[in-house]
Amino acid sequence: MNIDKFLKFFVPKDHSFFPLFESGAHNLVKASELLKELMASKGFEEHEKLFKEIKDVEHIGDDLTNEIYDQLNKSFITPFDREDIHELASNIDDIVDSINGIGRRICLYKPKKMIPLYEEMSKVIYEAAKEIEAAIYCLRDPITNKKKIAQTCENVTAIEHKADELYYVGISELFEKEEDPKELIKNNKILETLERCVDEEEDVTDTLKAILIKMA
Repeated sequence: MNIDKFLKFFVPKDHSFFPLFESGAHNLVKASELLKELMASKGFEEHEKLFKEIKDVEHIGDDLTNEIYDQLNKSFITPFDREDIHELASNIDDIVDSINGIGRRICLYKPKKMIPLYEEMSKVIYEAAKEIEAAIYCLRDPITNKKKIAQTCENVTAIEHKADELYYVGISELFEKEEDPKELIKNNKILETLERCVDEEEDVTDTLKAILIKMA
């Protein structure tokens, strides 16, 4: 018998967490879609409308995270380590919180212009969110899907490197071209939050890789 198939017999059959994680990943993708729309939109009213939608999605994410924690407290057998379940739920929640924070900053700071890098970074966040969603759906059978999960983790790492480059080039251009100190501070803070959001997406892959290692 193939060793992978043999190991599958030792994976607990409690599947109650998987729908919650999948809903959380889908919710993350929805939040990142709305962020893309917000960054591509113009006008305070449109920003406020989209931020309200992001905030609603963030509340859904909080509820899903709390459901996972509640289920963790009630479950005797879990599909993988309890610490990893807690960390994965927290990682996903952190990203959605950051997306909400980005939208909040746009509405509070009201930058005079939406610099092109905002939209570029939001596309990168969405791209990484889709990779995370794909990996989460593979967790129902991590041993069979370990190569797919590992590949999505590599993809997110590559996306994070791309985001770093965009961020540093964008910051350089911002300090070179922006003459209004207030706008400089606003844009710098927004860009920092965008970059941190992609870092948090990579944090998810660290947890996924830990899960794979423990099942190897």
